[in-house]
Amino acid sequence: MATPGEKLAESLEKLKVIQEKGIVGIKASDLSRVHKERLIKNGFIREVLKGWYISAPYQEEKGDSTSWNISFWKFCSRYLQNRYGDDYCISAEQSLQIHASNNSVPKQLIIRSTKGNNLPTDLIFGTSIFVMKSTLPDKAEIEEWNGLRIANLEASIVHSTPSIFSKQSTDARTSLMIIKDASELLRILLDGGHSKIAGRIAGAYRNLGQNKIADDIIKTMKSAGYDIRETDPFKDLTPDNFNSREKSPYVNRIKLMWYEMRSIIIDVFPKEPGIPKDKDTFLEKIEELYTTDAYHSLSIEKYNVTSNLIERVRSGDWDTTGNEDDKKQKDTMAARGYWLAFNAVKKSIIKILNGKNAGLIADADHGDWYRELFGPGVTVGLLKPSDLAGYRNNQVYIGRSKHTPINKEGVRDAMPILFELLENEEHAGVRAVLGHFIFVYTHPYMDGNGRMGRFLMNVMLTSGGYPWTVIPVQERENYMNALESASVDQDIEPFAKFIAWLVASVLKGKPVAQLNK
Repeated sequence: MATPGEKLAESLEKLKVIQEKGIVGIKASDLSRVHKERLIKNGFIREVLKGWYISAPYQEEKGDSTSWNISFWKFCSRYLQNRYGDDYCISAEQSLQIHASNNSVPKQLIIRSTKGNNLPTDLIFGTSIFVMKSTLPDKAEIEEWNGLRIANLEASIVHSTPSIFSKQSTDARTSLMIIKDASELLRILLDGGHSKIAGRIAGAYRNLGQNKIADDIIKTMKSAGYDIRETDPFKDLTPDNFNSREKSPYVNRIKLMWYEMRSIIIDVFPKEPGIPKDKDTFLEKIEELYTTDAYHSLSIEKYNVTSNLIERVRSGDWDTTGNEDDKKQKDTMAARGYWLAFNAVKKSIIKILNGKNAGLIADADHGDWYRELFGPGVTVGLLKPSDLAGYRNNQVYIGRSKHTPINKEGVRDAMPILFELLENEEHAGVRAVLGHFIFVYTHPYMDGNGRMGRFLMNVMLTSGGYPWTVIPVQERENYMNALESASVDQDIEPFAKFIAWLVASVLKGKPVAQLNK
């Protein structure tokens, strides 16, 4: 008679086959009732709605949304294909967000379909799918993204409601900048007789400083007999120094966020102290904070059933608490790496205190910080030597966050522009807040991004004479929520106020680790 471990291993084998096919949205019919119930009981799959499931790591707590946030888009792809076939398309507004490289998990995914019922389908963790009963865009205006049918870039710009320009201006501007010639939009505008929309889009391009595209839209529509009036749909002007000819949507998005967010930070941040005259005492105070400052950043495991896990379950060697010896060794190597990285960061700060540009130094030295952070793990064999190679070559996710960091190709575009913006930014508070935020928003490494982001924040703080500032453990929830608001809602104010409050407290001599907000 099979043992419980052998029975669970058999069910895991079935789940592994499904995963190897790349299936994320699991239908009830994909597994037998026995296997399904066994996997649910042991926490390997989670119900999303009746008859539909996703894989989940068995260690994941009940309220942890990480596996759902990772699975969301691919789950929706299979569910919608199964439910509607080719008779659906994601709304123009949410398609535009995707084209703008904003693929955060939405609270409600809005779909158009001739089979729609104008009712929401509730999913888990407060998310839902709302299917409007509606005709679809022309076939030529639909394309595929991650297995989902979305409106193509031109159609999403033309068919989005005017409010997207004011409520989601970063997404709108980023998408508009991808278009290089008016002809890409004029076919839809002319064939649909969209004179009012054409005036709005022309005004949007005028705001971006792309007068040629704006003029071509106006002239062509008028030559076709349309009465067109140009209107600017944005609430504010695009900065004069913004180069709208940049091809990468990732670069444009980061630059737009920087320009739109910096004034908010300046308004709430304490006055810049300036580089201290007594540099030795300044550095001594940093050294005194080492122990308090060190703590682990968040990381996400890959939630796939492995052959090793199956064999451990089968043999009964399945310990949900993990291997304690391995854990202790990892903790030891992490502490050693943090100490080495901390000292490398201090060397960078010394250069900045002696007059070097903070952005240039961070660009040149941050690879050293990272190598010191993870070097001990490589030395003892916990990590592969290739883990020190540099920026990631795979997708990474952030625990419990609806924000999905940009893809590996985008990282190579995003990081140089981050350091360029740091180099040219005059306000140290802006350098600190946006340096940290955009670093973790990009998530350039497979691990260590939180620690690296906090190192970068403190390097930028010290470049203005601000004290090294610890983000205390008791404020972790406020810290993560503020970063989430900035990443998902493009609202930097909570994070700016949070960092400003910590810095102000240190300036007043209050021990940050004992603060209660």
